[in-house]
Amino acid sequence: MKTFKVASTNGLCIFAFLMCLCLCQALHAETLTGKVIHVADGDTITILDSSHQQLKIRLSGIDAPEKAQAYGQRSKEHLSGLVQGQQVIVETSKKDRYGRHVGHVLLNGQDVNLEQLRAGLAWYYRQYERELTPELRQSYAMAEAEANEARMGLWSDAQPVPPWQWRHPERLYK
Repeated sequence: MKTFKVASTNGLCIFAFLMCLCLCQALHAETLTGKVIHVADGDTITILDSSHQQLKIRLSGIDAPEKAQAYGQRSKEHLSGLVQGQQVIVETSKKDRYGRHVGHVLLNGQDVNLEQLRAGLAWYYRQYERELTPELRQSYAMAEAEANEARMGLWSDAQPVPPWQWRHPERLYK
């Protein structure tokens, strides 16, 4: 019986620890809302919140071509067509090294990040996939694969160059 109690107590301790970790993550999560006032490129927007504060948002889980890169302008135009002047919700839990909120952008319940992937105008940014839920990882990977198979957007190029390689050719992330 003592062995069972020890195992049971250890199990409860582990469970409590995991719940605390989840709670800490939830406490750091933040929901922002605002009107999109600027689209910088295919994965960065600026919103104006209700207190008239401008907040830069980097769309999580995707990496769009740079403006000077092939499909960079089309990616920006597509994102702009989706969100410019619209009220969006941003689910965020971190800021990047440039001070931008990194987040999941929703427009009327539609996943804007996913729409960029579906259009073939962004890559699924696997380097940061641990920051996404398993459901988002799966849907983002599937959307990228479907756009690639259909040769949509940047996938119509024979060998599209991911932005992380274009920015830093010495990096060979897949």
